[in-house]
Amino acid sequence: AALAAGLLFFPGLFLLAKAALRRLRCPEPHAAILAARLVSSVQAVMASTAGYIISSSCHHVIDDQHWLAGAYPQFAVPYFIYDVYAMFLCHWHRGRVKGHEVAPPPSLRVAAGTYLRKDLLMVLHHAAMVLVCFPVATLWRQGKGDFFLGCLLMAELSTPFVCLGKVLILYKRQHTALHKLNGVALLVTFLLCRILLFPYLYWAYGRQQGLPLLRVPGALPPAYNAAAAALLAPQLYWFALICRGAWRLFRNPPLPPPRQP
Repeated sequence: AALAAGLLFFPGLFLLAKAALRRLRCPEPHAAILAARLVSSVQAVMASTAGYIISSSCHHVIDDQHWLAGAYPQFAVPYFIYDVYAMFLCHWHRGRVKGHEVAPPPSLRVAAGTYLRKDLLMVLHHAAMVLVCFPVATLWRQGKGDFFLGCLLMAELSTPFVCLGKVLILYKRQHTALHKLNGVALLVTFLLCRILLFPYLYWAYGRQQGLPLLRVPGALPPAYNAAAAALLAPQLYWFALICRGAWRLFRNPPLPPPRQP
């Protein structure tokens, strides 16, 4: 039931949001991009909320269980399938948008090639979420480690700030205070929820087992440490890109666009 609900909810929300924006006379490319960002933000808020409920309810990090830990991954996995298409749609429409005017669409083949070159890591990330993380979360765990799953779901907390930043760039609002505040919020939430999350998970396990933090990796099976490293590696890469963008933003702030005569 949760899987079917996700299959209907995420594409349905995208179509409804895009239709509503079109009725407000928003151009098709902008409507598609804004609708996709809205869906991503809604999923992130839902995942973070579910993660907080799960992790705060599990006092024993291994054995305690919460029903959302079984239900939410099934509900959310269709999002990652839908989002691969939505990201391509955004990429294709970004190729059409010049300022606030709409250019002729690029060919589907050219758009697909540039999309994969630009966003290959994100596409692989989504594929891993569906083909690896979803089976692990629903089958392999066998009801163990709901606390850790909840914490990992809260990694989505930074996504709404990513989406807002892209919307502000779309409307050429990089010079505004809102863009700078959003950049700071993105930097902080990404650092806390996607980078420092992993040392925290090791610390939480060590506290439960009576181990100091530095001894925890040696007490775990090598496969667990390899999985944590595989999850952390792309986050470090994206965090480096965010830091580089923040440095450029605050070192050389963009000028406001010229006023139309």
